[in-house]
This record gives sequence, structure tokens and C-alpha cells, in this order.
Amino acid sequence: MAIEVRLPADENFIRSLKVGDEVIITGTMVTARDAAHKFMVEKRPEFLKDILRGTVIYHCGPIVKKEETGEYRIIAAGPTTSSREEPYEATVIEEYRIAGVIGKGGMGEKTSEALKKFGAVYFHAVGGAGALLAKCVKKVKDVLMLQEFGSPEAFWILEVENFPAVVTMDSHGESLHRRVLRESENRLKEILESFEVRG
Repeated sequence: MAIEVRLPADENFIRSLKVGDEVIITGTMVTARDAAHKFMVEKRPEFLKDILRGTVIYHCGPIVKKEETGEYRIIAAGPTTSSREEPYEATVIEEYRIAGVIGKGGMGEKTSEALKKFGAVYFHAVGGAGALLAKCVKKVKDVLMLQEFGSPEAFWILEVENFPAVVTMDSHGESLHRRVLRESENRLKEILESFEVRG
């Protein structure tokens, strides 16, 4: 049964999550990609700190439609590859005290250390399901830096309900991505050794 994660979340709750936990997320999350991460690290804007504290950053460049009413509607909201934000994410976790990151593909050791130190987690979202994930977005609460960065790179502040994800990096230093890589490398080694024996 999936664990309900309500955002904003406190550190104790986030530290209770473990690798492999299936979750459904409800509350406010904020999209941020390359330009947004660069901006957060280089400029350290104060106005983002209250918005981001205790919530999650979603590595996503959503497809957005502006309705005749002037309101925005998310058409697709699939995750983008998280490794692109590895140079920035540890600083973002420390500076803005986010509860976690959502993306696909996992992140590196620097981010893993920050998750451990500051009590945050990495949630893996399903790639290729952008239209389905968009249905979990109940409202676009706001958008920041739209003119400066353009739609895919802007900070979209989203109200979501029952957004599905899996914890694949936790605040205890565990990483499903690291485990899979290690097991894959070991299996490859076994296969190569078996060829050598046959030769």
C-alpha cells in the first residue's frame, strides 16, 4: 500500500521514508530544470525560500496551455533526467531546505550526501507517462520567471493530488540506482569471466 506524503512535509517524516517505498504525493510541488537550478545556486533568491521549504522540486518541463480565462492548465508533466542537475542539487537542498526531489534516473553521490545531511529524499516518477501525471495536477497556483526562462524552464508551482512515485534514494544513504548499477556491473563481470573460462 502506498504511503501518503503531504507537502509541505517535516524532516522527521521524510527521514522515515526508505528506498523502495511507494508513495502518493499531495500538496504543493515546484518544477525546476537547468535554468532554474543555475539561478537558485548563483542568485540565491530570498523569495523562493518560503515557497520551497518543506516541499519538493520536480525535474519537469511541463507542456502548458493558457485557457481563455487566463488560467494555466498542465497538459503533460513527465519527469526529465535528473543527472543534469547533479552539479546544483546539493546546494539547492541545503539552501532551500526542500523535502525532496522528483525526477527520473536518480542522482549522484554529492546529492546523496545532501539528502542524508539535511533529511530529504529522491522520488522516481514514471517516464513516458506525462499525460497521466498531468491528471494529478489539480491547479497551477503560480508561475515564476516565465518571461526570463520560457515555459519549460520556469518555476511552475503546482497543487497535486495522489501523484505516484517511488523512493529510490533516501536520507540514510541508500540508493536503488547505485544498487542496480553495482548488481549490473557484478553480473557483467560474471558473464565476461564465463567467456574467459570457455576460451
